[in-house]
Amino acid sequence: MRIGELAARAHVSVRSVRYYEEQGLLTSTRSASGQRHYPDTAVERVVFIQLLYAGGLSSRTIVELLPCVDAPSEANSDFALERMELERDRLSERIADLLRTRDALDGLMATARAYREQVGTAPAAG
Repeated sequence: MRIGELAARAHVSVRSVRYYEEQGLLTSTRSASGQRHYPDTAVERVVFIQLLYAGGLSSRTIVELLPCVDAPSEANSDFALERMELERDRLSERIADLLRTRDALDGLMATARAYREQVGTAPAAG
């Protein structure tokens, strides 16, 4: 199938399909006129890539995980689980950082409200 059909069937943009190919996540063959052609299995692969992105994984990490899909084995499965655990730990740390940042902002907002109330109730200088 051609790139437009793949994009439509996988519910992604043509630009996304090109990006996946540039990143080494997807391969195609070229016709004599230079058009990309993909096997029917490419639809499932694109959908799977989308799931990995939705899981917070980068294209670099996805490239590392795809051999686990292409050549399933116990060793590849173990590697994939370990790699995903590392990514989960990274995401957990980001969440903790964001919570600390939000708490700091809450503190600043409380200080600003208290100051506003104090200034708003003080007699006007005159």
